[in-house]
Amino acid sequence: MFKLHKKVAVVTGGASGIGLEISRAFAKQGATVHIFELNIDLAEREADLINASGGKAYCHKVDVSNQEVVMRKMAKINAIQPINILVNNAGIAHIGTVETTEEADMDKIYNINIKGPYNCMHAVIPYMIKNEGGVIINMASIAATVGIPDRFAYSMSKGAIYSMTLQVARDYVADNIRCNSVSPARVHTPFVDGFIKKNYPGKEKEMFEKLSKTQPIGRMAKPEEIAALVVYLASDEASFVTGNDYVIDGGFVKLNN
Repeated sequence: MFKLHKKVAVVTGGASGIGLEISRAFAKQGATVHIFELNIDLAEREADLINASGGKAYCHKVDVSNQEVVMRKMAKINAIQPINILVNNAGIAHIGTVETTEEADMDKIYNINIKGPYNCMHAVIPYMIKNEGGVIINMASIAATVGIPDRFAYSMSKGAIYSMTLQVARDYVADNIRCNSVSPARVHTPFVDGFIKKNYPGKEKEMFEKLSKTQPIGRMAKPEEIAALVVYLASDEASFVTGNDYVIDGGFVKLNN
């Protein structure tokens, strides 16, 4: 089940954290994976490791906020093999309230977290229509629907992802294009480790345990657990699934209320 043989997938931010595990999982299930990353050295290293383990991966230096670059890369990939799957995973975080969030912060969050997915969907949907179908999976967050302290700009951006997902699903359901979003709670990635180290020097272990326990299940998610859900949504077994947001949160949303 959940095989992706002969599928071609684009994963933005696909060389680190959740995106990397999605790239690995897709390749393991038989997909040809195209990784979009700003850090091309990192992308090349991870693509080489995927290829060495029997998968098939290619990397592309792409700033998702640059529509011209995104359009060109999507066209080049689709000309070789039709694109079947797009995962909009690339994104950045920001800490601050509406008072402490500067205009530059809002612009940066918008360009990457909102305009980036828009650019990728804008570029790939015409090909999916021509190819008679496709799957789009957008990485949202529980922050899209639950208030989290000091995450004004980030929550705004993930709310936009949630709304865009529903709209795209509605507009293209007749074209056999499925669009869903995934909303994780806290996931243990290198970003989390870096955040703790930067903001709580000397208290890393204590803060890691504290952040882990904010989720009723008592721990953070593993990136590969998020990837497993994305594999399902991308697979033919999920062919009846569109226009949904999938919360994967260790009970955070429902059990904390």
